[in-house]
Amino acid sequence: MDYKLHPREIPQEKVKENIKFLQLLSNNFPNIESASTEIINLEAILNLPKGTEHFLSDIHGEYETFKHILSNASGVIRRRIDEIFKERLKKKERQHLASLIYYPREKLAIIKNQESDINKWYITNLIYLVEIARNLASKYTRSKVRKSLPHDFQYIIDELLNVNEGLINKEAYFEAILNSIIELERANDFIATLSELIQNLAIDRLHIVGDIFDRGPSADKVMDELLKHQSVDIQWGNHDVVWMGAAAGSMAYIAIVLRISARYNNLDTLEDGYGINLIPLINFATEVYEKDSCDEFAPKTGLDKLNKKQIRALKQIHKAISIIQFKLEGQIIQRNPEFEMEERSLLNKINYSNGTIKIGKKNYKLKDASFPTINPNSPFELSSEEMVLMQKLQESFLKSEKLQRHINYLYNKGSMYLNYNGLLLFHGAIPLNDDGSLKAVSIKGEQLKGKALLDRFDNIARKAYYSSFKNPNKEQNLDIFWYLWCGPNSPLFGKQKMTTFERYFINDKTLHKEERNPYFAHRNNTLVVQSILQEFDVDPKKGHIVNGHVPVKVKKGESPVKADGQLIVIDGGMSKAYQSVTGITGYTLIYNSYGLVLVAHHAFNSQKIAIEKAQDMVSTSSSLVKSEERFRVADTDIGNSLKQEIYDLKLLLASYHYGIIKEKMMS
Repeated sequence: MDYKLHPREIPQEKVKENIKFLQLLSNNFPNIESASTEIINLEAILNLPKGTEHFLSDIHGEYETFKHILSNASGVIRRRIDEIFKERLKKKERQHLASLIYYPREKLAIIKNQESDINKWYITNLIYLVEIARNLASKYTRSKVRKSLPHDFQYIIDELLNVNEGLINKEAYFEAILNSIIELERANDFIATLSELIQNLAIDRLHIVGDIFDRGPSADKVMDELLKHQSVDIQWGNHDVVWMGAAAGSMAYIAIVLRISARYNNLDTLEDGYGINLIPLINFATEVYEKDSCDEFAPKTGLDKLNKKQIRALKQIHKAISIIQFKLEGQIIQRNPEFEMEERSLLNKINYSNGTIKIGKKNYKLKDASFPTINPNSPFELSSEEMVLMQKLQESFLKSEKLQRHINYLYNKGSMYLNYNGLLLFHGAIPLNDDGSLKAVSIKGEQLKGKALLDRFDNIARKAYYSSFKNPNKEQNLDIFWYLWCGPNSPLFGKQKMTTFERYFINDKTLHKEERNPYFAHRNNTLVVQSILQEFDVDPKKGHIVNGHVPVKVKKGESPVKADGQLIVIDGGMSKAYQSVTGITGYTLIYNSYGLVLVAHHAFNSQKIAIEKAQDMVSTSSSLVKSEERFRVADTDIGNSLKQEIYDLKLLLASYHYGIIKEKMMS
């Protein structure tokens, strides 16, 4: 396909081969004039600078940090403000202007009580915001910017962004429009709309490379924010699939969601955020474990916010749901010998009379040997009370409108991996053999590896969610979906085993170790990385892999950039649980028209301080790939699609020139 061909150079045979398609296309472009106009428009777009892409991973429910990074476009907006206003505004004034853009309504509530002449303040800052928006909009077509505007202010903003710079009375024209907005008491809404537009223009496309959920307190708010963004894709992480599986009705995944939420004191997300009824779990746990200290199940975070009674109840909930999880997982392992996970089936290896467990050839003393709900003769069987509890919880998860809406969005926008603009995005690891070659994994008796393996997991994940419980394959698909959480060859887990039970019940720390997939030993090997890129149809010489999943130990000198720059790990510890390891507050990878830039985020106190004191997040950036010439839309995947559209339109023009399809004149 040569989109630069002149229509008259296209042979008639090529037109006739595509006649049915061209007849349909002629309905939208009925004559030479309309088709030519569209070609001119598309060719102009090809020559615009490529849109700016931002890549984030491992958000883990840290809404305030995520929201700030999104609002300031990883520092891009603040740098643009400095460039535009460095000679006109003092540093403190620029800081407050940035804060207004990040948090317009919250900032306005403070400013209205501080300014003696609020109308003058409105005029001044509205002009500033229009100037910033115009600067950011300059790399997009007017049509694209207009489509991103809300209906209420679409005409006004479009007019302000595109006013003739040579207009003699421009200032008066501006003030006339802005004074009308103020007089009609719409200034606050207009500022909020302009601020949102600036944020959207700064990030053309947002890539989330896995793990939105767990650990942090507000994954539901993160999802709400993503739903509002104009252009998003998501590569599922291991913690995301847990929630996806729970929303699909997997009891094992429901138990895991509840266990992790209890472990990090985040049950409020389930109860208040998603309306999950936890009263049956609370009643069950406090009754069954009334006389149990449950000391090994104290939450890892938030103890300072709880009283003794609340801590006690949380420990009981944590233990109760953990035992249920181990039972349900044992059932899955027994049903699926293909998983080769028998060694992870541990409840049947406990000597319940003396409180020991046999792992390998050695017996270990259990830290906690109180198992009131386990039948030693059938350790994986749920008690009748546990079964009733799980059925109630399952119903609550399936009927949560907000949870189902969020998970449906994850399926619509998400996938196991993405090949986009020369970058291969996936959360965890590609299963490899010790020598770095692709490892074959058995899925329903078929040996799959590399791209085919991830495609199959993707397909099964969708079947697990969208199929009815009446479907005889539902259970097996849910089981394979569970394998993605902790299976030894899961591309999302990337380890040989998950030692949750050992960490709770056994003191010997050698049993706590989770050996990583060979991928992590080879990810600094350029040849292995290039072979993976080639497997996924990415240029092995120019392409890059972008991963999350494993926090980069910046404090210990680890670099996020590996394999001579062809693999980039962007888990910098947005989750507070990891910041003691990373020493930073996360990474953003930015792919703009000049190349790839990695931004490391440092101090961020709170949203409250950011609003009241105009204190921005401290970020530092480093260039990874810099092009001598700016990347254009023509260099992107969208550009390739536009080139195909141009070629198709030229085929249509050829059909008109040859008289194969007759033009329709516009009335």
